Amino acid sequence: MSIEILDPTTPAAPRPGALAGKRVALIENTKFNSDKLLERIGNILKTEYGVAEWKMYRKHNASVPAHDEIIAAIKTSADVMVAGIGD
Repeated sequence: MSIEILDPTTPAAPRPGALAGKRVALIENTKFNSDKLLERIGNILKTEYGVAEWKMYRKHNASVPAHDEIIAAIKTSADVMVAGIGD
């Protein structure tokens, strides 16, 4: 199985047709309440959109991209990824 990480800011990034049964990675940036926001999003995705599971990953800090360990883990454990911020 392989996973492709897409930049959602580009109009060419394809979206999944449905979320049912998908595994979702949530990346929070360490800012205040970003973990709470993403936890709520994960729970909504599970109950209302039928995702199979979600898992949260935490960046080292908000000013850097996700580190290599997160990217490697997501490539093997998720079908869809959501990055979130807080403040």
